[in-house]
Amino acid sequence: MQHKARTPAGRAINAVEETLIAAILGAMTLITFANVVARYVFNSNILWALETTSFLFAWLVLLGASYCVKVTAHLGVDAVINIVSPPVRRAMSLIAAAICLVFALLLLKGAWDFWAPYGEMNATTGRWFPTGFADSRGQGWYELNDVPMPAFLNPLFAQWFNEGEAYEKLPRLVPYVILPVSMLLLVLRFAQAGWELIVGDRASLIASHEVEEAVEDARAHHAIPEPGDPVAPRHPDPKER
Repeated sequence: MQHKARTPAGRAINAVEETLIAAILGAMTLITFANVVARYVFNSNILWALETTSFLFAWLVLLGASYCVKVTAHLGVDAVINIVSPPVRRAMSLIAAAICLVFALLLLKGAWDFWAPYGEMNATTGRWFPTGFADSRGQGWYELNDVPMPAFLNPLFAQWFNEGEAYEKLPRLVPYVILPVSMLLLVLRFAQAGWELIVGDRASLIASHEVEEAVEDARAHHAIPEPGDPVAPRHPDPKER
């Protein structure tokens, strides 16, 4: 599903998001392929490949969640909203957007509280909503198990997060930073979707109709029969004989 940004800034942000998602997917493919070649051709192993692809996949999913909200690509069930009038449908969509926004805010708090100790930041207090900050620093030295630390990043990260001591492996604060970043993006996207519902630029939060139309287009283009339709006998091409 294609998203058309209206402003140069929107187009730039859209390009960055799409490029980053594509780059992550490409990196996962290349690393996995290289590890397969190393294992079955050279009888070796890239020790950091599995851990790296695991974190890249997490980045892909978390960034993709907010991106799909922006382009209205999340699947949903519209059996109820399709039988009500447009004003009621709009009200139900606004209520759903508000619930999703509150849920995203809760996720943002949990994501920040999880990452903050690794990033030498203070986590928030309060069970559901932030009521202040608690001293939770001192875990910036935690490292991953297998992914090595790039040498050019070591001086900067060691000075800021590890009291000048060099890292052997990549610190956890680097891959885990996607948690608060992606949840912040999710909050912004749901807020944006709610505003678009209010002003009439968006009709729904889900993409059920668009998916049905895409299936119908594919069915018509490739002459795919409907379920239950008789299948025409296939006449062999003379060249295949």
